[in-house]
Amino acid sequence: MELHEVVTAVAAKHRIPGAAVGVLVDGREHFAAAGVTDIENPLPIDEHTLFPIASVTKSFTATALMRLAAEGKVDLNAPVRTYVPELRLSDPDTTERVTVLHLLNHTAGLEWNLIDPDPVEDTLAAFVAKLAGLKTIAPVGARVSYSQAGYNLAGRVIEKVTGMSYEESVGRLVLRPAGLADTVFAMDDVARRRHATGYNRDDDGTPRPATSWKGDRGNHPGGGAASTTADLLRWARVQLGDDPAVRRMQEPTAELRASTLGDAMGICWFIKDIGGVRTIGHGGSGNGQFSDLLIVPGRGFAVVSLANCGPDGYLFNQAITQWALEHYLGVVEQPPQPVAYDEARAREAAGRYEIDVMNLDVATDGERMTLAVGIKPEIRAASETEMPADYPAAAMGFLPSDGDGDEYVITDGGLAGQRGYFTRSAQGVITGIDLAGRLFTRIP
Repeated sequence: MELHEVVTAVAAKHRIPGAAVGVLVDGREHFAAAGVTDIENPLPIDEHTLFPIASVTKSFTATALMRLAAEGKVDLNAPVRTYVPELRLSDPDTTERVTVLHLLNHTAGLEWNLIDPDPVEDTLAAFVAKLAGLKTIAPVGARVSYSQAGYNLAGRVIEKVTGMSYEESVGRLVLRPAGLADTVFAMDDVARRRHATGYNRDDDGTPRPATSWKGDRGNHPGGGAASTTADLLRWARVQLGDDPAVRRMQEPTAELRASTLGDAMGICWFIKDIGGVRTIGHGGSGNGQFSDLLIVPGRGFAVVSLANCGPDGYLFNQAITQWALEHYLGVVEQPPQPVAYDEARAREAAGRYEIDVMNLDVATDGERMTLAVGIKPEIRAASETEMPADYPAAAMGFLPSDGDGDEYVITDGGLAGQRGYFTRSAQGVITGIDLAGRLFTRIP
């Protein structure tokens, strides 16, 4: 099958209203799209259609800081307070010790994020002023735990060093040099371009438009850009180039354990061995929108996949990426297989776990384990911004292991294929669970 046939078939399978895919191989770009921008006001999707790319934005933020470091304006190993002296975190030791690099490889020990923007001032400065209310979940440098807040703080470092807004700085340092003319932040810029409406499914499966297209300015460094498949393949070419600052981003800086995201963190990039081939990549998820960018530096290869429906946009992107790797490079990723259900182990793990905005519930009915993830009801009720749909209970199982056996894989639902592990105290008691790079703490 050809690329356009696969994109059409996979989009139909997962009932995606609109999707766009780009592949860079042997120096040539290939594009395919399926569906429409909006069900009620349909326009065809192509490689120039804008999608919110959510956390793929982090690669722009990290590259901007690497360029500033190359200019001698930022020291990655310097404390963040060198550049943001007003910073106050909930833990005084973290406030003093956290460095720029800790933000860029998610080892700052910060909780995931804050939710609502300041009602009066939607700026990064206002966001940073609220960070004293964000929990720390680990000592600085102790482990990787994915933090949106950390990247938003990194954006404030950029502002303080350049004396310009984050958006202006990234435009000067990253977007314009790379020729990314259709990668934008402001909704006014989005409105002038063809863009894809996001959708979430109601309980009966009906797609419902997501009324919040993207987040506030305080969230721009961690996930606020909109882009196209054409621009993101240009961006992949930058990452495949010979810029030493960019190349440094692809070197491991911290290990990851039992993670679907990868085997190690570079600077922003998740580094993963797939079928004996080293890849770097990053994904993103927003309100009814999913993005994925995977690059194979040693083969000059990249694939980008954008889909406008939750939660199955994630499954669409994963299927497209896996097909592209096999079709163009002959690289096959073998999915992990869980061991047989063990009721004693399942009951030990069962319980509620949380981060600042979400609950995660592991349950067992005596025959199988399940995992459900959802926005906390009180957070959803208090927020004026529409939030993504919850993930209902889906089957999960423990993975074979020569160690403690606490690694798992989700086997169905919108998070099918996601791997993670349970964390334990020094006494051997399960105290948390890692999912998608985030540490959820067990509620007693």
